[in-house]
Amino acid sequence: MRRTPVSLDIESFPEALSRWLKDAAVFDSSCSEAAGTYYLEKDGGCFLKTSAADSLQTEAVMTSYYHTLGLSAEVLYYGTENGKDYLLTRRLPGEDCTWAPYRAEPKRLCDTAALLLRQLHETPAPDCPVPDRNESYAAAVKRGLSGHVFEPEHFRGLWEFSSREEAEKAAEEGLCRLDREVLLHGDYCLPNIILDRWKFSGFIDLGQGGIGDRHIDILWGIWTLNRNLKTVRYTDRFIDVYGKELVDREKLRLIAAMEIIGGE
Repeated sequence: MRRTPVSLDIESFPEALSRWLKDAAVFDSSCSEAAGTYYLEKDGGCFLKTSAADSLQTEAVMTSYYHTLGLSAEVLYYGTENGKDYLLTRRLPGEDCTWAPYRAEPKRLCDTAALLLRQLHETPAPDCPVPDRNESYAAAVKRGLSGHVFEPEHFRGLWEFSSREEAEKAAEEGLCRLDREVLLHGDYCLPNIILDRWKFSGFIDLGQGGIGDRHIDILWGIWTLNRNLKTVRYTDRFIDVYGKELVDREKLRLIAAMEIIGGE
């Protein structure tokens, strides 16, 4: 994870965060324009994420829930002030799965990601605070169907669509086939999986989590290996290790279509 030393004006942050910000070495770890992420090197380390008001609420709730399951970090603070959300979580030990030593063992990395996903999907979650993730996912897809976005390059080499019309047809079919079956990560990518010397430490960035269709996570698990390892050769291996008897390859294509036309 990138960490660039920065200085922050503590007075511009909620007073409740001052105890963590005071005398802490601060590093910018942002990886998106929508949210700022800072690493605070103090008391074992923690991460502070900032974004638009109410945009981090679900992430805070789901991270807290995952923490109760032993699957994520402790949430130290969540609040909204002056039109911005603030989410502070403890640092999980280790590094995310884009770390060079992990990528240097691609087969092991593929197998680890697949097994962790299968274990996540087998985790009982009867009291999940987002009991129907498909509802918001389908709403985003429907917005995409009424728009003009078409990004076939997003899954080039994995799932191909020659036209927006072809992708729309597949997306519409996919909407009718979403199952509410497992606890999802929602953005199952290598940067969101933390390992400590190959031992599972936890998941981060859980704002898209909830109970939904396993194929959403499987699709992103395949995509992230393609993106970060620069090859599609691990697609079948990932599916086999996860459990090919549980994977509907046609449904993966339909969900890819949903994303291509502007899903979440």
